[in-house]
Amino acid sequence: MEFANKHVVVTGAANGIGRCIAEAFLREGALVTVIDEDKIAGEKLQDVRFFHGDITKKSVLEEFVRSLAQPVDFLINNACVGRKGLFSNCSYEDFEYVQKVGVTAPYYLTSLLLQNNLLASNAAIVNIASTRAFQSQQDTESYSAAKGGIVALTHAMAISLARRARVNCISPGWIDTTESPKHSEPDKYQHPAGHVGVPADIAEMVLYLCSDKAGFITGENIVIDGGMSKLMVYHADHGWSFSAE
Repeated sequence: MEFANKHVVVTGAANGIGRCIAEAFLREGALVTVIDEDKIAGEKLQDVRFFHGDITKKSVLEEFVRSLAQPVDFLINNACVGRKGLFSNCSYEDFEYVQKVGVTAPYYLTSLLLQNNLLASNAAIVNIASTRAFQSQQDTESYSAAKGGIVALTHAMAISLARRARVNCISPGWIDTTESPKHSEPDKYQHPAGHVGVPADIAEMVLYLCSDKAGFITGENIVIDGGMSKLMVYHADHGWSFSAE
């Protein structure tokens, strides 16, 4: 029960990685507050305080912060969406919406906590980015831009909040959030770790970064992708092949 009576806020925690993070903190004794726009899934979460709302809306974030009953020890900015990019006619509004979820909301939520004296002393903030901040498939501009933005926001906030809060970032690779993951041997083999990731791989790092064990770590981005982004890929090398579209 490492985080007994500590208060954690997790955005986008009704499903997937965010849900796993919330459940991991609960297991360690934390008081967990979740904000998500998926009301049906959010209300199924047990033993958490669930706030229903769209974090792209300034008024929703302000109302959410006013509703908090105690200072926040750990803020986990997990929420994000993707609306593709250049080849799927991602509109101005779609692109802007993704940036609001992935970059603007984490910034403004942190700012509101600070302004209202609701960011606890020696707090920890963990932003969830993606390896898409550094490498891409085509037609992923909206998501990739948001993830690149949160990586940069991380080190900026780490300096601004020096000696007040540690701020770090996690960039997951392929994380399977389905109930019963099933992958082909090539899917597994392309990862140097030998398998596709699961939400717990990210949740455990979040717990570590919020713990006293990580007290000397701030402003960092930690990649958790089974080594996939470190693998050099050449056509016809070790069974890899490339076909131009």
